[in-house]
Amino acid sequence: MPYTIKEVSEMTGIPSSTLRYYGNEGLLPFVERSTSGYRLFSESDIGMLRVIECLKHTGMPIKDIRKFAEWAQQGDASLKERYEMFLERRRVVEAQMEELKQTMALIEHKCWYYETALAAGTGAIHRKEPHFEDWQRLSEEHK
Repeated sequence: MPYTIKEVSEMTGIPSSTLRYYGNEGLLPFVERSTSGYRLFSESDIGMLRVIECLKHTGMPIKDIRKFAEWAQQGDASLKERYEMFLERRRVVEAQMEELKQTMALIEHKCWYYETALAAGTGAIHRKEPHFEDWQRLSEEHK
């Protein structure tokens, strides 16, 4: 059973305007249209939309997502290219996760810092602000 753009928007949380934009940008060349021109999405189209959203969340540019959509239409002929693209996306996400871990270490340290300062009634309890290298160590010590 095909789904309308409104139904897909409700199912995925992707705004209809974004779905139209994806279509206009060539990310959805596989989506069929009714005789009146309305987009009709299948279950596999919805699965592809989830992959597109995932790639978008990794920071992948639209032009590269478009290339992926083109490769997907080629079937087995592009398996290697798609595999290599996902290996690269994995490296990107791993780097993002490492950066977020460092950000969390600073946040954890600052939570500890202010918690202890509040308990003491003064920020003077901390003689000096630690350097960046100390944030992760300190946040681990004060968990």
